[in-house]
Amino acid sequence: MESNVRVRFAPSPTGPLHIGGVRTALFNYLFAKKHQGTFILRIEDTDRTRFVPTAEQYIVDSLNWCGIPFDEGVGKNEKFGPYRQSERASIYKKYANELIENGWGYYAFDTNEELNQLRESYEKEGKTFIYNQHNRKELNTSLRLSANEVTEKLKTGAPFVIRFKTPENEILILNDIIRGEIKIDTNTLDDKVLFKSDGMPTYHLANIVDDHLMEISHVIRGEEWLPSMALHILLYRAFDWTPPLFAHLPLILKPIGKGKLSKRDGEQLGIPVFPLAFVNESTGETVKGYKEEGYLPEGFINMLALLGWNPGTEQEILSLDELINLFDLEKVGKSGSKFDPEKTKWFQHQYLIRQSNESLAELFQPILVEKNINEPLERITKVISFIKERATFAADFWELSDFFFVSPTVYDEKTSQKQWKEGTESILNSAIEIVKSVTNFTSIEIETNIKDWITSEEISFGKVMQPLRLSLVGSLKGPHLFDIIEFIGREETIKRILKFIEVAKTKNN
Repeated sequence: MESNVRVRFAPSPTGPLHIGGVRTALFNYLFAKKHQGTFILRIEDTDRTRFVPTAEQYIVDSLNWCGIPFDEGVGKNEKFGPYRQSERASIYKKYANELIENGWGYYAFDTNEELNQLRESYEKEGKTFIYNQHNRKELNTSLRLSANEVTEKLKTGAPFVIRFKTPENEILILNDIIRGEIKIDTNTLDDKVLFKSDGMPTYHLANIVDDHLMEISHVIRGEEWLPSMALHILLYRAFDWTPPLFAHLPLILKPIGKGKLSKRDGEQLGIPVFPLAFVNESTGETVKGYKEEGYLPEGFINMLALLGWNPGTEQEILSLDELINLFDLEKVGKSGSKFDPEKTKWFQHQYLIRQSNESLAELFQPILVEKNINEPLERITKVISFIKERATFAADFWELSDFFFVSPTVYDEKTSQKQWKEGTESILNSAIEIVKSVTNFTSIEIETNIKDWITSEEISFGKVMQPLRLSLVGSLKGPHLFDIIEFIGREETIKRILKFIEVAKTKNN
């Protein structure tokens, strides 16, 4: 058991939360709960150019819908607040200055134009410009300028950034819970910008300072941050802080082709890649969400948990409590996992059929009301018991059960021609007489009477059952025929059979 586990999910509020982000949140949540730790939500909103005002609430709503709410964050147990980086600017300035004072940081006054010219001149020689130990003492930096020149530039408000002074000629040995030991030559690293003259930090500085001040014990994040791990470890060293343990999660890959699952893949394949629908108020663009598409959060979470992590058993259906109990970062794979839309639907089906008939009836009732069908919940529950094994979504219920509520107006053309034979009318009229004669009008009683008659008359079952189903349903679909008869009742059954005879006779004469 890890002691005092504190993990954080730190998204940027720049739009809807991709399912890759949801899985990162989920793995943080599972790890925290496994070790009786704390799951923190921090909003990394330093990129004001891409900031979307409604995105923060969307992130909170998404976590809540998934059943993985944060323990600590904006407006909740604010032990280490504020939890929005935009409200912590003064904190970062202090630490940026500390890096200058202890020799781990330096001022760089190069303009964008100067840097672009340098990049172009390097490209002409077939090289790539990297701002690091090879050139930082020749560029417009506090490492080259005198102390007086630096003071004067700062006093006159010259634009600057504070860059990290990466150590030279060192092989860093990094450890990742998922990926093991990683070796990095510091000479290949660039001197990243940590702080800008507008008073805002870059992700790298804010991230490290916040993780330290919020006492984060484990950083569990996507593999896209793996290249930043060396800088982050060096920053911990620069501040003389103990770093947290790191675990970089594999990518969620697109179902077809190479690369990670993107919003565009969702649009092209007609599948959601976000937990909830999202409307961008500035552009009017809307994206689909799993919730609105009818997915149950428990199935969605179960599917996500198994993308990149394996409990080491054959069991696939796992409740949130089971996921917490089994979760282990060392069982997370290194390579990406292909997202499978059909498997996602399979999980949805598995969770749907595990729901109580009563709760599914409550989902179905508003669909029926929209069609001006007002049935008591008790009868809707009965219908659900007949059809739910064939459903994937609540939206499927109507198509699977319309004939329980509405008499068919058309009959499957091919089946009708095939089933209407000489003697069919007589058989159906005899079936009507049996339906009339059943005293205890239950599925079992009706079935017994019809089958006894078929046996005594030595008629083949198909000659009776198929035209009978066709007359009641309109096609050969549907659950147990006698359950349908009991549900719609004696009068409605007779009425439907007579209507089918009339329509079939007209078409076949």
